[in-house]
Amino acid sequence: MKIVVFNVKYSENLGDGLLARCVEAGLTKDAGHIEVETIDLAGREGFGMGGSSGRRQQALKVLHRLPPFARRWAVAHVLGRTLRKLRGQWDAKIAAADAVVIGGGNLFQDDDLNFPLKVGTVLDCVRRHNRPLAIYAVGVSSHWSAPASRLFERLKQTNCVHLSVRDSFAQDSWRQHFPDGPEAKIVHDPGLLTRALDSDDPDSVPSRQPTVGLCVTEPVILQRHASQKASAIPLQDIAEYRDLIRLLVQDGYRISLFCNGASEDQIFAQRIMDEASMQRLAKSGALQLAPRPRVPEELIRILRSTDVILAHRLHACIAAYSLGIPHVGLGWDKKVEGFFRSVGRQSYFANGSGTSVSDIAGLLKAAHSEGIESFRHRVILAEAEAGIVDMRRNLTQRDQNNVAEMSSVIRKDQRAAATN
Repeated sequence: MKIVVFNVKYSENLGDGLLARCVEAGLTKDAGHIEVETIDLAGREGFGMGGSSGRRQQALKVLHRLPPFARRWAVAHVLGRTLRKLRGQWDAKIAAADAVVIGGGNLFQDDDLNFPLKVGTVLDCVRRHNRPLAIYAVGVSSHWSAPASRLFERLKQTNCVHLSVRDSFAQDSWRQHFPDGPEAKIVHDPGLLTRALDSDDPDSVPSRQPTVGLCVTEPVILQRHASQKASAIPLQDIAEYRDLIRLLVQDGYRISLFCNGASEDQIFAQRIMDEASMQRLAKSGALQLAPRPRVPEELIRILRSTDVILAHRLHACIAAYSLGIPHVGLGWDKKVEGFFRSVGRQSYFANGSGTSVSDIAGLLKAAHSEGIESFRHRVILAEAEAGIVDMRRNLTQRDQNNVAEMSSVIRKDQRAAATN
C-alpha cells in the first residue's frame, strides 16, 4: 500500500522535519506492506533547499509592514506560478497512491493564504482521484479570512476517513470554522515520537557543568505569527537575552544558544553573541553558539547536549519532552500553551508582558531540578504512538476491505471452475 503524506518536511525550521520523520516512522512501524512518500508543500525536495537567508529575512520584514489584504495579494501572486507547476506533480503522485495524509504541523492556519492555497490544491487532487484522506494532528488557527475558509472547506468534498487536531485550542478553532462538522478529535503531536528517531545512548554523556539550551527565535517571526499582542511575548530582544544569560551564568550554568534551523533565527543568535559582554562570557567558556543544524538529527544532538531547554519554538519543546529533557516554553502562539497543557506542564509555560527575566530564570532552575515525571511521560508517548496507529488503521481499512472482496471473488471463481 502506498501512502502519500503532505506537510512541510523540508522547512528550514527543523521541528517540521522532526515531525515529518515521526509520521513516516509511525506509519511504517510493524507494517511491512506500507510504503510512505512525503511531499513538501513548498515544493522542496531536501533539507537545506531554502532560498537566500538575506532575501528571506527582508521579505518577511516587508510582509510584516503590509496591511492584511496586501499581504494576501502578494503571497497569492508569488505562489500562483509555483502551485500551477506543483499541482501537476501532486496530481500524479496522488493518482498513483492508495491513500493521502495531510499533517502534522500547523497547516490549517491562514498565514496570508500561504497554507490555504497549498492545502486547497492538495484537497482538489484528493477529491479528483477519490483517495481516502487523513487530516492528522494538525494545528488550526482561530482566524481565517473568507478566501482561506473557502479553500479549506474543500475538505468537505473529499473522502476523509480520519480527522484529528493536536490540542484543545485547535479543536475549538476547528469547531468554530466547521460548526456543522466534520468533527475533529484530539491526538498528540507526532513530534512526541522523536525519541524513536534518536540513536544516541543518553547514559553515554559524561557528567559536566549543567547546560541551559536557549532556543533563539527572530522576533519578527514571533510578531508576525503571534496569536497575542507583541508586547505580551516574553524574551524578544537582545537586551533581555543578555540579562537572562548573565543571571543563569551567575547561578552556575553554561549557556548554549541554538536555533531550530531557520537562518533568520541563527542570524539573531549571532547578534546576541556579538554583544561585548557576551563575547567575554564566550571566551570564558560560559556561553557558546551551536552551529546551525541542517538536518533533524543535528537538532536532536543539540538538544541531547543540554540539561534544560527554553524555547518559543513549539517543536523544540515537544522534542525535548520526548527525549526526557526538562523544558520551559514561552508564549506567543496558543499552540505552545496547548502543548504544555496537553502534557500537564502548564507551570513551566511563561507568558505575558509581566514575565520578567528573573521569572524565566527561576522557571528554568525549577524545571531542571524537577525533571520529567516518568509515569506520565510513558503514558503520553504511548498515547502519541496509539494516535498514529489509529490513523493508519483508518486509512488501510478500505485497502483491507478491497483485498477481502477480491479474495472472495477469486474463491467464487475457483469453486465455479471446480464444479465445471
